[in-house]
Amino acid sequence: MKVKTQSKKVNKSWLNDHVNDPYVRLAQKEGYRARAAYKLKEIDETFDLLKPGMVVVDLGSSPGAWSQYVRRRMAQNGLASSELEATLIALDVLPMSPIDGVSFIQGDFREAGVMDLLKGLLQGRLADVVVSDMAPNLSGIASADAARMVQLVGLAVEFCRHHLEPAGTLVAKVFHGDGYNELVQLFKLNFKVVKPFKPKASRDKSSENFLIGCGLRER
Repeated sequence: MKVKTQSKKVNKSWLNDHVNDPYVRLAQKEGYRARAAYKLKEIDETFDLLKPGMVVVDLGSSPGAWSQYVRRRMAQNGLASSELEATLIALDVLPMSPIDGVSFIQGDFREAGVMDLLKGLLQGRLADVVVSDMAPNLSGIASADAARMVQLVGLAVEFCRHHLEPAGTLVAKVFHGDGYNELVQLFKLNFKVVKPFKPKASRDKSSENFLIGCGLRER
């Protein structure tokens, strides 16, 4: 997610915050590709999200920090190199470096060819958990950015209507502001239980939030 700006002062301020961010340092120390891993870690620990044997699909997975976290969480002894006790599938339109034990599909999951690949990996199963860290490249125009975010989250919800277990869970990134209430209503229409959550790993200045939807409603 990128915000176009001509201000060198803003860029310098962001870089300074990034370099001094404790989660950035922790990610580097523990081998995660991005600090975002700790957001999913908090969500997992708060809502008891992930369990051995699950099928987990990571939408918008690149660069792979969430997939890395799930891989370690589902491995024996929590080691990235140990035997995996789950099925992990990641999708993104952007490339992603390989992660042992994670099947990656590059492409748009709205396309038939990509869905055929996904179905082949699922082997007739449905996902227990779908996680989505998808977000649009921000233009700075609030109404346009909100519309893009609503569209992306809507795609994740629709994906779950077809590929999530009835008792499954969706975790999706959203932003407070224009479109937020619309997304909450979308979740309430599709899930029996809806919980908003802002991890401590999310920056204080960020409007980023997450919606957790549990148990699909019948249509």
